[in-house]
Amino acid sequence: MKGTVYKSTGSWYQVKAENGKFYDCRIKGKFRIKGIKSTNPVAVGDKVEIDLEEISGQTQGVIKKIKDRDNYIIRRSVNLSKQTHIIAANIDQVFLMVTLNNPPTFTTFIDRFLVTAEAYHVKAVLLFNKIDTYNEDELLEIKFLAKLYRDIGYECIGISAKGGKNVDKVKEMMLGKTSMFSGHSGTGKSTLINALEPSLNLKTLEISEQHKQGQHTTTFAEMFDLSFDARIIDTPGIKGFGVVDIEKEELGNYFPEFFELKQDCKFHNCLHLNEPKCAVKDALEEGEIPWSRYKSYLQIIEGEDEPYRIDNYKK
Repeated sequence: MKGTVYKSTGSWYQVKAENGKFYDCRIKGKFRIKGIKSTNPVAVGDKVEIDLEEISGQTQGVIKKIKDRDNYIIRRSVNLSKQTHIIAANIDQVFLMVTLNNPPTFTTFIDRFLVTAEAYHVKAVLLFNKIDTYNEDELLEIKFLAKLYRDIGYECIGISAKGGKNVDKVKEMMLGKTSMFSGHSGTGKSTLINALEPSLNLKTLEISEQHKQGQHTTTFAEMFDLSFDARIIDTPGIKGFGVVDIEKEELGNYFPEFFELKQDCKFHNCLHLNEPKCAVKDALEEGEIPWSRYKSYLQIIEGEDEPYRIDNYKK
């Protein structure tokens, strides 16, 4: 029987089968998927094949096969650098919640997330939340940041999950799709999801508080079917975002504004560091590429996993 994984608790998985019913499932043996060594062999969003069995009068499932993934979002735990975690698979788009303060979302974190989305072929949209709480100067800062990412090609929407501003716009983008919501704890994911589908009444803050205490490797996502022909994958708050399995030589390809200029570099394998006649460095000096993006690029290429709490946008 075919199905889709809707929830994972580490050892048990809730699978929605093609008959529309949900089954608690476990896995038999160890899964190795195309060389991915992650803390979770099965992720929310995975398409699977299951066998059903009766145990003590209850119907349970056994996951026997995972179908090839169209894409996935993966991160490295900041504390356990060798451990990776697949957050979700087979996603049409991901919405990253961004707040200027309370809590601050720094450009380093945004850039790391966007690089991963680019590398694994997931469309990313930035939602600048709580815009009804900012003063004039803060609003200007948000507009500046939104313009920075819009100029690169990312869709940016200013929203108020509490006040309802542009929630309908987000809803419209979700129709017929599987969307993942992500961001730091406290950026308003649960508030927005509850505004989109009040009947869910999600309590993600409790989960986020738990994960704030350092349980990074047990971040469990959950998928929900919505009443307006859409599915969401809700993820507990993420503190840091370690980039996984991206070679130095290919990193620049996942910065769209760098990739666009790559052909104009003197060397085809230019790393945009100290090479002569580098089109990216020239554009940087001319103010055509934001310094915050270049600093994020340097930090990733140098393998620094901790500076996700540094604001590259502030000079």
